[in-house]
Amino acid sequence: MDPLFDSNCAERLLSWFDTNKRSMPWRDSNDPYAIWISEIMLQQTRVDQALPFFNRFMTAFPSVHDLAAASTQQVLKQWEGLGYYSRARNIHKTAKIVADDYAGSLPREYEELLALPGIGPYTAAAIASIAFGLEHAVMDGNVIRTVTRFCGIEQDTRKTGTRKLVQQEVDDWIKGHPPADFNQGLMELGATVCTPTKPSCETCPLASKCIAYRTAKTEHIPYTSKKAKRPHQEISVAIIINEQEEVLIAQRPEHVMLGGLWEFPGGKQESNETSVEALHREIQEELGIEISVIEEFMSLKHAYSHFTITLSAFLCVLKPTNTLQTPTAKASEQIKWVSIQDLKNYPFPKANKTLTLALMKRFA
Repeated sequence: MDPLFDSNCAERLLSWFDTNKRSMPWRDSNDPYAIWISEIMLQQTRVDQALPFFNRFMTAFPSVHDLAAASTQQVLKQWEGLGYYSRARNIHKTAKIVADDYAGSLPREYEELLALPGIGPYTAAAIASIAFGLEHAVMDGNVIRTVTRFCGIEQDTRKTGTRKLVQQEVDDWIKGHPPADFNQGLMELGATVCTPTKPSCETCPLASKCIAYRTAKTEHIPYTSKKAKRPHQEISVAIIINEQEEVLIAQRPEHVMLGGLWEFPGGKQESNETSVEALHREIQEELGIEISVIEEFMSLKHAYSHFTITLSAFLCVLKPTNTLQTPTAKASEQIKWVSIQDLKNYPFPKANKTLTLALMKRFA
């Protein structure tokens, strides 16, 4: 046992968790399937944000077999709005493997879990410990913050060496204690008490031994170097409407970012172009057609993990002199003419989803 984090610290943490743990559907059920889905959702999403998505997803796919039998489009639709759509595709792949090779039950061993698509060291440790009671310590952002403060670790948390040091600490701390409650207790402490700013140290069960608290460094630990500024892109898309008041949508290829989702055709504006010039060029390149712009429908900003965009959407029609043109899917998996009210049945990335909602409202 770490001389700083002793058995008394562990008992205080476990007692605190028993009294203060929040009720969560995946925590209350102890179902390995629910725990797996929740942990994937929570990788880049707060609990309060993930909860409605979790409930919706589990209602649509109450078991691994239900998820495995669904189409990719159905899975993406239920994931719509959560972002990081590769997680949904990997969940679907893993469900099929678990249904076929493990009779619908997640494997119990850490190494077997780690071999499944989309399950990394954190998720494998979370499932192994919370669902199966195995002694594998988890390390997420909340754990990193709590441990670096407790131990007075001032190295950059973006560095691999720092994260390895934290993992070594929690691997040692968890020994001999109930793995599920220990891991969840440490994560819960970071989420609700040892918060990024203004931590509630006076209510922390570990405060008496916490180096950052004792040395008044809680605002300086953990140290995390700044990310590079995210690049910005200007995007122009066409909402092409035909005489039947149908709109043209395109499905992104499976192998690209947001693969399998639907969007309005268009693309990035080049440095020497206006947004309308970019629109005409992109539509010609992607669909092989010419369009006439009726009006700018909407402009909105959206942030992804590695870049930001301004999305400018234009209401368009096929060029009057070329109404017999047939759009061709040159850059997408497929294209479809769909009624505006039918847009709700297709999975869209968040920015495009905003456009679909505005369109359905306007043409209701």
